[in-house]
Amino acid sequence: MGFRYWPHILVLAIIALVIFGGPKLPDFARNLGKTLRILKDEAKSLTSDDESKDDQEANEDSGKPATKDETNDK
Repeated sequence: MGFRYWPHILVLAIIALVIFGGPKLPDFARNLGKTLRILKDEAKSLTSDDESKDDQEANEDSGKPATKDETNDK
């Protein structure tokens, strides 16, 4: 069934409060947020790298002459 209902989340929050204690929960949540933000940024950069690589391959396959930026990268 998963965690679809709010009572599940409430029980998990109570368990986390008991295990970690009140003072450590804000730090835990902050670190989790930072980790998720970094993961999201890295996933976006991988996607943009793939798109730019596809664009370069398309230019090479089309027979177009290389642009000034493409020749300076080497």
